[in-house]
Amino acid sequence: MRALITGGAGFIGSHLAERMLEAGDEVLLLDNLSTGSMENIRHLKKYDRMHYFLEPIENRRLLSELVDEADVIFHLAAAVGVRLIVESPVRTIETNVTGTHLVLEAAAKKRKLVFLASSSEVYGKNVNVPFDEDADLVLGPTNKGRWSYAASKALDEFLALSYWKEKKVPVIVGRLFNTVGPRQTGRYGMVMPTLVGQALAGLPLTIFGNGKQSRCFCDVQDCIEAILRLTATRGAIGEVINIGTDHEVTIQGLAEFIRERTRSSSSIKYVPYDQAYEPSFEDMQRRVPSMRKLECLTGFRPQAPLPEIVDRVAAHITEKRLMRLVSSAP
Repeated sequence: MRALITGGAGFIGSHLAERMLEAGDEVLLLDNLSTGSMENIRHLKKYDRMHYFLEPIENRRLLSELVDEADVIFHLAAAVGVRLIVESPVRTIETNVTGTHLVLEAAAKKRKLVFLASSSEVYGKNVNVPFDEDADLVLGPTNKGRWSYAASKALDEFLALSYWKEKKVPVIVGRLFNTVGPRQTGRYGMVMPTLVGQALAGLPLTIFGNGKQSRCFCDVQDCIEAILRLTATRGAIGEVINIGTDHEVTIQGLAEFIRERTRSSSSIKYVPYDQAYEPSFEDMQRRVPSMRKLECLTGFRPQAPLPEIVDRVAAHITEKRLMRLVSSAP
């Protein structure tokens, strides 16, 4: 198989590329490195079946050529992280909607299979958990930029499903729930690498809000397995599927567990939302997916336990810090 991965130098994209290359596939990576990093894919250069292009997705000519060469397109390129969303709402909306439109437009010419990475954010303020794929999307008002990401990803889904219905472009929409693991950065507000990094450094573990909000953390390898199984499943075409785990933990509970797991003496510091992000910031209290559809379609259900996930993230952060120390030594 020859696959195009947009956002291929990002956290999830690099893991997907790695898995496919190990399986013998050919991979085309497209990334402008706005949130991705060459460090994520440097170890993949050993494969002559890996080709990377450091260009924006708006390069229509290049995008069309890459889509034409690919058997399947994994569209992962997107603005990511709550901090980036709050600070750069224009970039968030334009990156998500424009990129998705261009990919679908190019794929429509030869009806190439497209996997679109969406987000659990689209469920917004819906309180009926677990979230079923057919549940209502309940977003906040347009004067709160925090919801711009959810709105843009929802529009991405509408676009993808419309291309399937009207132009017969085979599309699969995966709603990802808090995917975590090695290579994820805390730079844009991702909670897992932020808390683990603080614990390892002996710094206060910062919790935004009261810490009672809960999330379900899915290991990136489980996420990749689900994506690959879905793209190999004809019944998934034209469908929206949750990808995550339904093992729920509060952010306070996560911080306490990370502190214990890493044997850290760090304290826990609570930061009000309006100081962390912006005045009147709104958050989702619970974010729990229904996993029935994914399991029914693929026979797979993400299972990586939280201790294993934290250990892998901690090992990755420790390795990176050691490498920096070695490289900076006289």
